[in-house]
Amino acid sequence: MGHSSCHFTHAFCRQPGESVARGLRAADVGDPDIGRFRQAHASYVAALERTGATVVVAEPLEAFPDSVFVEDPALCVAGMAIILRPGAESRFGEREAAREALTPIFGAEHVIDLPEGGIVDGGDIMVTESEVLVGLSARTDEAGVASLRPIVEELGLKLRILDMPDTILHFKTGCGLLDEETVFAIPQLTQSFAGYRVIECPVGEEAAANLIRFNDKVFVSAAYSRTQDLLTSMGYDVSAIDNREAEKIDGGLSCMSLRFSLPR
Repeated sequence: MGHSSCHFTHAFCRQPGESVARGLRAADVGDPDIGRFRQAHASYVAALERTGATVVVAEPLEAFPDSVFVEDPALCVAGMAIILRPGAESRFGEREAAREALTPIFGAEHVIDLPEGGIVDGGDIMVTESEVLVGLSARTDEAGVASLRPIVEELGLKLRILDMPDTILHFKTGCGLLDEETVFAIPQLTQSFAGYRVIECPVGEEAAANLIRFNDKVFVSAAYSRTQDLLTSMGYDVSAIDNREAEKIDGGLSCMSLRFSLPR
């Protein structure tokens, strides 16, 4: 199975549940409005579908308020789904639901569990064309990365740990992949990406750094017009998505989908 870091045939998403307002957050800026969140989520799914991808959307998991953020409990890469070990205790049970949802998509032989010992959140992982970049955080530790490394290497990718300021919740809170050799990052992370071209996120629009490149589109949170203008001027095909409700519970655009390719 070939591997691409920007072009995908499929995505997996999960609808936000009524319980989403109980989700984890670093600062309280008010609860998300579930009606608006659902509407925005449906728009997000439709935007991914318009790129030609097949998007599988699972039912809400009311027992897990953060379960709309499907990127954290699993990593989908090179035709495999790796069930991770989320660092937040309240999210550990999402692993079972991720396994159940991904097994019919990938086939049981292509779904594996990260070995016990250590924690890894998908939000701390950026997959590029040739390597898997991991930022250590409160949700991802060295023991977890040590378990992940041999799995990734067996798939033909290198794994590299990058320095990350501890003010960032997840590695990808502060960066996103724009193309095979270009990363968009907040100023605190621009020195981390040796070997890549780095475009710096405009000051004051740091939350825009969690963008996603999906097929020929770059999806950016609609609230950040300077980021949209900057990337458009650099030749990227930018599409804005309303992410205001997810941001209230620290959710970025990448968090809400698992993006992968499978044989059609």
